[in-house]
Amino acid sequence: MTDIQNRIQQEVEEARAVCDTSGSNSAECAAAWDAVEELQAEASHQKQAKQKTAFEQYCDDNPEAAECRVYDD
Repeated sequence: MTDIQNRIQQEVEEARAVCDTSGSNSAECAAAWDAVEELQAEASHQKQAKQKTAFEQYCDDNPEAAECRVYDD
């Protein structure tokens, strides 16, 4: 598991504990689940940032292709 996945798991456990002690309709419970949502969103953004487009993959595989040339000014 990645670091962010471990943090999500910890936050989920903490949110469950907070909701058990303070009640599922409390502000503390809502805030705990908001923290879980924020971490999940960050994990999703990190995953998207790491994925290459088909064109990027093509250029990695074929750096000599005309479409992939980069010119310095």
